[in-house]
Amino acid sequence: MKAVEIVEHVIDCDVDPFVPSGWTVESHTKGGQFAFNSARIKLYFSRNQQDGKVIEGNELRKELANEHVLNANVLDYLLAHPKLIPEEWKKDKRGNTRYVFFWGTIYRSRDNLYVRSLYWSDGVWVWYSNWLGRGWHDGYPAAVLAI
Repeated sequence: MKAVEIVEHVIDCDVDPFVPSGWTVESHTKGGQFAFNSARIKLYFSRNQQDGKVIEGNELRKELANEHVLNANVLDYLLAHPKLIPEEWKKDKRGNTRYVFFWGTIYRSRDNLYVRSLYWSDGVWVWYSNWLGRGWHDGYPAAVLAI
């Protein structure tokens, strides 16, 4: 009988995150050792970004202060292990591309703040960033712990 190998994916959310060239880290919420399980992650939508509404990123950041947001270490781990990313993160019910944001790490580039996200493009997962001064609609959920 062959032994079954069980692979546990543990992400160190306490280490310094990847920093794109020319950027700095404005804030990084540490999260300890995160044993990845997609069932432990929910996509958070503010009521102010649903039903056609758009919320400004800085306002959304305030709303997310009480949520257990995941940081960019999880994003980068998922980019390295894309088979772990849930299929439903690719598109919403209307078939529009989703950009799943990891608000636990906020970056600065020049005078602007950014949050990085994952999105599905041409058959691969890639990262994107959005400026906090822009509007955030229902295609921009936040990855948070489902507690």
